[in-house]
Amino acid sequence: MCRNIRPLNNFEPPATSEEVTAAALQFVRKVSGTTKPSQANQAAFDQAVHDIAHITQHLLDNLVTTAPPKNREVEAEKARERARLRYG
Repeated sequence: MCRNIRPLNNFEPPATSEEVTAAALQFVRKVSGTTKPSQANQAAFDQAVHDIAHITQHLLDNLVTTAPPKNREVEAEKARERARLRYG
């Protein structure tokens, strides 16, 4: 369920708000144990996603690193190669 949570720090270009929200959604889904909350829980679910996305963006904005930024395409190719070796 959390396979879509990817490292978001130190990429060029920086993580978009959509990527941050997608990670927050996956986190809330994992913690709540559901991918689609009931109507009674929808507001709490949506608020949690919003709050976690906001805090995550704040964290990413304030992290400091001396490492050079990673290239998204290079990292994606590495992930594809790992998957190819793992799954054949």
